[in-house]
Parts: sequence; C-alpha cells; structure tokens
Amino acid sequence: MSDFYSNMYNPDVLTCLANLSNDEVFTPPEVANRMLDMLPEELWHDSSATFLDPACKSGVFLREIAKRLIEGLKEEIPDLQDRIDHIFHKQLYGIAITELTSLLSRRSVYCSKYPNSKYSITLFEDTSGNIRYKRMQHRWQNGKCLFCGASQSEYERGDELETHAYEWIHTIKPEEIFKMKFDVIIGNPPYQLNVGVKKENYAIPIYQKFVEQSKKLNPRYLVMITPSRWFTGGRGLEQYRSTMLNDTHLRKIVDFPNSKDCFNGVDISGGVNYFLWDRDNPGRCEFISIHDGKECKAIRDLNEFSIFPRYNEALSIIHKIIAKKDKNLVGKVSTQTPFGFITTFRGKKTPFKDCLSLISSSDTTYVSRSEVSRNIDMIDKYKVIISKATCEHAGTPDKNGQFRVISTNRIINPGEVCTQSYLVSGAFDNLMHAENFLMYLRTKFFRFLLLQALTSQDISRDKFVFVPNQTYNKPWTDEELYAKYNLTDEEITFIENMIRPMELGGDDNGN
Repeated sequence: MSDFYSNMYNPDVLTCLANLSNDEVFTPPEVANRMLDMLPEELWHDSSATFLDPACKSGVFLREIAKRLIEGLKEEIPDLQDRIDHIFHKQLYGIAITELTSLLSRRSVYCSKYPNSKYSITLFEDTSGNIRYKRMQHRWQNGKCLFCGASQSEYERGDELETHAYEWIHTIKPEEIFKMKFDVIIGNPPYQLNVGVKKENYAIPIYQKFVEQSKKLNPRYLVMITPSRWFTGGRGLEQYRSTMLNDTHLRKIVDFPNSKDCFNGVDISGGVNYFLWDRDNPGRCEFISIHDGKECKAIRDLNEFSIFPRYNEALSIIHKIIAKKDKNLVGKVSTQTPFGFITTFRGKKTPFKDCLSLISSSDTTYVSRSEVSRNIDMIDKYKVIISKATCEHAGTPDKNGQFRVISTNRIINPGEVCTQSYLVSGAFDNLMHAENFLMYLRTKFFRFLLLQALTSQDISRDKFVFVPNQTYNKPWTDEELYAKYNLTDEEITFIENMIRPMELGGDDNGN
C-alpha cells in the first residue's frame, strides 16, 4: 500500500490532459516535478510546511507534492493513513479556476471528486476538502473589471457559463481565503483573457496578476510557470517586467523559447518559463535557456538591460557591441502606425493631383498630403519599411531550427507612405544610403540582434535596442560586421546557426 500513489495512474491521465489544447494549458507531471525540484529537499521532510496552488486545473502540483511528502514524512509519521490524513488536511491547499477543474483536481489528489465519500483516501466533512471553488463575479467600472480588466460586454454572463473571474485575483485580501500563510505557492495560472474589444481575439495577459497576488502573501518560495513575453514587456506587462527584472529574490528561471519543448504540442507565442522566487535568500539569478536540444546556464543580473535577452550565448556579443559605444537604432525607427494610417485604412483607388501613394499589405491606394498625421518630415525621403510582424511565431524557428525574423522589407520612394502594417526602420535623403541600410538590415548580424529583444510576433521601435547604428555611405556584409565587433569563431557560429540567409533583391516576403 505504501506506493499506491505512484502506481494508481497508468497511463497517467494528467499527462494525457496536458496534451489536449491551448485553451487552458495543463501542466504535464514531468514539468511539475522539474519545478518542484527547484525547492529545497528539506521541505519534503517538514510536516509543518504548507503548500498552495492558487490556480488548480488538474491538481498535478498538489498530487506530486503529496507523493513527495508521503515518502519524506515516513519516519516522523510511520502510519500511512495517519500520514496521508495529516498531509491532505494540514499541508495541501488549492483554489480551482473552474467548477470542472475543482472536480478534476479533487479526483487527482483525493482519488475522489467528493472527499467526504467512502472512495476518498482521506475523509473531509464537506465536498470540497482543501481544494475549493467559489464562483466569483467581476467588479465592473466603466465597462471593465477592476481586478482583471475583462470586458463587461464579454464576461457579464448567466450562471450557465463560467465567469472566468478567478478567485485568487478577484479579492483585495487573498490571505483571507484560507486564513493562513503558506511556505510555498506554486502553479500554472491562466495566461490571458479574450476581451472581445475592437478586434477579434484581442486578449490581455492575466498571469502576472497571479504572481503579484502571490507575492502579497510573502511565502518562503514562489514557483510558477508563465509565458515569457514579460521579458520584453508589451501590452499590460511593462510594470510587471520592471518589477521582475529588479527583484533579487528571483533566483532561478528555466526558459523555453519554443513552448513545445516544455508543453508537448502546445504553441505559446514567445515561449514559456518557470521560476523560483526565494523570500529569504536574495541574490543573482541562475538563468537556464533550453533550446535546440541544449541547455545553457548563466548567473545573471536580470536588470542589466532594459529588455531581457533570453539567449545566454548572446550576452558576450551584446557586451562587445555596447563597448563600441555606437548608438542603437531606436531613435531612427518609427513608432507603430508611422503615418497615422491604421492597417485597414484605404485611400482612393485612383491617383489624383498631388496625391501620395499609400502602401498597405494588400494594395496601393492614394491619399492627400494633408491626411498624413505623423512623421510628415519623412514623406519626401527614401524610406526602408519592414512588416511590423516577424516571419515566425515568436520563439518558434523553422524546420531547420533557424529564424528569419524580418518579413517584408523594401524601399519606398519620396511621395510614398505606408499603413500600420509596416514600420519605417530608416529614412534617408538619398537612395544610396537607403540601399546600404537595407543591405545592413538583411544581414544575419542585424536580424540576430533584433531577435534578442523579441518575445512576441510584433516588432516595435524599442526592440532595436541592441542593434547598433552604422554609417551608410557603403554597403555592409556580415563578415565586415563580425570583424568590426571582434566576434569570436564561437560567437559567429552561434549567429550563423540561428539566423537563416535572406535572399537579396526586391520585396522579399520570405516565401
């Protein structure tokens, strides 16, 4: 009977669940155990240690913790049933994200979805045990939820549908939920909410709210797995990025640029990571990047740069570029919607007197000069434009393990402008300089450095922070750039293996 918890699942149903879909990303048991391995061994021998999963889906974290405690507390509590009762009643707690996942989690942990039934391995007086689910309501103000930012029009719904108002982040005092403190808070929170505003599938991140709420309880350890897009910020994540990168209690991060290397078959833009936050032992962070079947470790100061470059192998290259004290390209690149025309805007179908050509992703139409609301000084220059979306789903290389990064790239002439589908990466008074800049943009060197600041498919001007500006009275080659910045053979090989060649000439769409 002592090994019943290890043998009762064959095959493990939670492994099967983890492969179902992207909607709610279930954590595979092997990933949960790698996360638990970051915690100190003595926790599994401590009968007073308490654990909370504030976002239970399958119950995998509580189940795997239970298995470790059942083994670790053998000497202190020799009787198996007494040990089980103590662990489940005094040490393990969970908050389910839906009523369905509450039943699934109780079934995984207690071996019965009703822990007051004769089938439960430990008896509680009620049907919830220590894994609770409470249907919450959003708190609306001006059409949005004050707690999570959900749209009232999308989530004000009847009792037959889930509200997705998760209890953990819809309360001012999370400590009141169980009225106790926890040594360890661990979980895999929901990642985003589709708010259904303005455009289809418009979503806001919410995983950061679970992390922030957990920190309020000041546990000894916080372990969570989340998308990695916070490395570079983005919608709703700027303050969170700053806080995390400056938090010296963040002691270990394991990052997967390609989420499929962590969650089998699950594609999450920008990849995923899990981390260990240690309340009592601040210091530098051990950052582990797992990509291309390799694991690369480095001890890092997370706040070294304004944007966090995830590939440890790139650090020496970035340091050499910074040492040259060349300005970066951020100041040369336009903001999104460079001339004030949104992606769907179209001008007149036929040209008219003194009109400008408006380049969109699908066609060319015509607008008047007075319709341009931004960067009027660029209108009569040669402009190098690039698609605002990268070639790849962020973090996911092609079948050869390489990135192209930049999609459409071309020069548009004086008198031509573009919609929000593009960024202006450089504007020049003469064609030769524009052509030489375009040659630079197409180098592996340029695209490699741009990639270091990307964790989403969208490119914005701040993502050019690691790309140095050059003089453009001559064309540039990779060999010249490698020599200028004194790159080693090993550094050059890393760039060459990561970035695939870009065909020269014309409007290269990567097809």
